[in-house]
Amino acid sequence: MANWIDNLIGFISPEAGYKREAYRNALNAMRSYDAGNYRGSNQNWHAVIESAESEESWNRDTVRARARDLERNSDIMNSIISPFVRNVYGQGYKLKAHTGDDGTNAELEKLWKKWNKKQNCDVTGRQSFNEMMRTAVRRKKVDGGIIFLKCYTSGGLVPYKLQMLEVDELDPMQTAPHFDGDRVINGIEYNQFNKPMGYWFRKYDISGYTTLNSEFHEAKDVIFIYSLKRPSQAREFSDMAQTITRVRDINEFVNAVSVKERVLACLSVFIKRALPPANGGMYGRGGNAPQSDERYQGKTLVPGMINYLSPGDEVQSVVPNGQAVEATGFIKQQTRMAGAGQGLSYEATSRDMSESNYSSARQGSIEDDTTYDEEKELFLEAMDEIYEDFIISCVLKGKIILKDFWDDKDKYFNHEWIKRPKKWIDPAKEANADKIALEIGEKTFADLAAERGKDWREQIDELAEIQQYAKSKGVNLTGGLNDTAAGKDRGNA
Repeated sequence: MANWIDNLIGFISPEAGYKREAYRNALNAMRSYDAGNYRGSNQNWHAVIESAESEESWNRDTVRARARDLERNSDIMNSIISPFVRNVYGQGYKLKAHTGDDGTNAELEKLWKKWNKKQNCDVTGRQSFNEMMRTAVRRKKVDGGIIFLKCYTSGGLVPYKLQMLEVDELDPMQTAPHFDGDRVINGIEYNQFNKPMGYWFRKYDISGYTTLNSEFHEAKDVIFIYSLKRPSQAREFSDMAQTITRVRDINEFVNAVSVKERVLACLSVFIKRALPPANGGMYGRGGNAPQSDERYQGKTLVPGMINYLSPGDEVQSVVPNGQAVEATGFIKQQTRMAGAGQGLSYEATSRDMSESNYSSARQGSIEDDTTYDEEKELFLEAMDEIYEDFIISCVLKGKIILKDFWDDKDKYFNHEWIKRPKKWIDPAKEANADKIALEIGEKTFADLAAERGKDWREQIDELAEIQQYAKSKGVNLTGGLNDTAAGKDRGNA
C-alpha cells in the first residue's frame, strides 16, 4: 500500500515524492543504532554472525604462528607475557593439606614436595613441577592453551607423571570418533551435549616430523587449560590475538626510527671524479663500450665511509624529518594500549615508573592482580586435579596408609594453595594498613599470614618458639634485656 501511494505521489509531483522518501529515510535513521548502519565510516564494515569455532578455525593457526614469531623477536611482546608468568605462578604455590589430622597433613605435604622434582613429576625428566607450570602459563598466553597428559608409568616416586603437549599436536584431520554417537571437531571428540569425551593427538618426534596415525586419549586422562569465551567455542585461541597487530606496529616503528637515527649519525664523504679512471679501455671509436656502474646497488651508509662517485653522478641527501623525542610519546601510547588489551597497566607492561606515585602504583597493582586472578583460577583448578590424582597414586603405591580413604576421599583431597608473597611498594605503609585492618576486624591474622605466603598456625608456632628461645637467653625482642637478665647483669657488675 505504501509503495503504491509513493509511486502515485511521485508520478503527480516528483518533488513531493522526493521529500516523502527523504523524510522516511531520516526517520529510519533515527530509529537505528549508529553501530548497526552502513553509512559514513561504517560503509565498509562488514561482519557476520557465526559460531565461535567457525570464526576461529580459519585463523587459529595463523594467529598462533604470528604470536610465536613476536614472542621470539619482540621485546614488547615479552614485556606483556612476562608479568603473567611472574604473577600467575611465579615462584609457585605452597601446598597446605587439610585432612583433619596433622600427621597425615605433614606426610602428604612432604610427599608432594618430593614429587615436584623433575625426575618424579615430568615423564621426560626435564622440568620440575614449578618449571612446567611456568611454561604452561607462557604457552597459554601465546598459543591460547596448553595440554597436560596424565601418564601412568613406572619409575619415580609414584606411577603418575605428566607430559606437556602443545595444542599443535591435536589432530584436526581426524573425523572418525572413538565412541559411537560422538563427533570429532578439530581433534577433540564431543558427545551430544558438547562435552569433551577424548582427544586425538598426532604422533610426532621431537624434530617435528609427524606420522599419519593419531592416538586417542580419554578426557579423564587429559587436562586442557584454555579460556572459553563463547559457548560455541571448541578449542583454544591465542590470548594475544587482540594485541599482536599493535605490537607488530610498535616493532616496525621502532625499526624505522632506529634506521633514521643511524643515518643521521653517519658522517660520510662522497668524492666525485671529473674524469673516469684509467681502465685500459677507451671511449668512442675503436674502444670498448662503457659498462654500467652497479656499485651503488643495495649500498648503505656506514660511519666514516669515504666513497667515490661515478662521473656525472651527484649525491642527493635525504634528511628524515622528526625527532626521537616524538617517537617516545608514540611508543609509550602504543605500549599503554597493548598492555590495556591484556588487562595490564602501563607500568606492568613497560616497567616504566617515572610517572607513578605510591597511590597510582598501588591502584595499578590492585587492578593488575585482578587480571592475574582470572588466570590463576584456571591453573589452580588444574593443580587441584593433579593433586587429587597424586594422592590416589600415593595410596595405590603404598606411600601413605589411609584406611578409610576409599570411603571418604574428599576428606583427604581437602587442601589449599598458598601463593608465595610478593614485595610491597612501601612496606611501612602496607604494615600500617595491615595493623589498622587487624584492629578494626577487617582482616584476621590468618588473612595476613596467607597474604605473606604462610600458614597462620605455623607462624604462631614460629613466633612462640622464637620468643621462648629469646627469653631463655635473656633477650627482650622489643629491645634490651628482660628484668631478670638485667638484674643479673647489674649484680655481676
